[in-house]
Amino acid sequence: MLTKQYRKRRFGRFVLPAITAAFLAYFGYHSVHGEFGLKATEKFLQQKAERQQKLADLQHRRKALERQVSALSDGSIQKDMLDEEARAQLNMSRPDEIVIFH
Repeated sequence: MLTKQYRKRRFGRFVLPAITAAFLAYFGYHSVHGEFGLKATEKFLQQKAERQQKLADLQHRRKALERQVSALSDGSIQKDMLDEEARAQLNMSRPDEIVIFH
């Protein structure tokens, strides 16, 4: 009967914990700094807030433009509204007038 005897290696018992620690470190790092990690989530939330503010501004501007269009296209155009639009589109005024664009 033939038996083999192996000498116990000291670093052999640290292989599995070292591999486990490496996997945990890898996944831990990417859970914070990865494409869908915590820092990316903060950036996405910041972009969401900025874009919601921009959306609110655009909706406000759209409502103002819709009010202006409804005033022009209701069948009876007011003379001052017509005059204002014509001056803005043609960029003309009389010599004795001061035009302030905002």
